[in-house]
Amino acid sequence: MKWVSAPGCINIADHGKRKIKESTMKRYTLIMMIAVLSVLTLIVGCAPSVSVQTKQYLGVPLYPPTDPAGVAILREPPLRPNVRLGEIILEPQNNPPVTMMEQKLQQAAGQMGADAAVLVMDRTMSMGATVTGPWWGRQISPDYQRVIVAVAIKYTE
Repeated sequence: MKWVSAPGCINIADHGKRKIKESTMKRYTLIMMIAVLSVLTLIVGCAPSVSVQTKQYLGVPLYPPTDPAGVAILREPPLRPNVRLGEIILEPQNNPPVTMMEQKLQQAAGQMGADAAVLVMDRTMSMGATVTGPWWGRQISPDYQRVIVAVAIKYTE
């Protein structure tokens, strides 16, 4: 014997199936959103980047910003008379390309009003340590990071 619902009535069996289907779809959508966010976090977290810090020297006049494209990157101090404006510290992460590091250096020097940036240090330094293991058998591993220091200069002639 088959039950037939009257017009305007809800079949309870169909209603239960619909609820299960809706909750399954919601769960599937949530899982997909979490997966997409996880992949995006992984991609962004592994992307190469360059952290830039500037230190303006005291007692040096402030100059208007210069065009970053016109800022020269020098490996040795120039022979032309100049004024030292400050230091630029780059900390590259995840092995960025040289062009990216040069652009960041030129932008920072340009904001200081420099005509050139003289590289004075490019080293890998210990920037802290990571401690792992239980309290009775800890291991300390130094964290090494590349640090680049340049001096921004303004030509006086």
